[in-house]
Amino acid sequence: MADDLLRVVAVDGMVIPDPRRRLPGRGAWLHPLPECLSRAERRSAFPRALRVPGPLDVDQVRSFLQHT
Repeated sequence: MADDLLRVVAVDGMVIPDPRRRLPGRGAWLHPLPECLSRAERRSAFPRALRVPGPLDVDQVRSFLQHT
């Protein structure tokens, strides 16, 4: 279900977690599991899903997942 997913958005070349689902812009959805984040990184899923160019830094999402 959508309630189980974490919304993320791209801001200044970084993927930012949006747990309250309130940040502006195009969002992408991610299972809040480190292995799902790793898979999305390997597949270059974030630039495609968020429709932004180039690689994106996912450190903030990784940190968020480690602390939840």
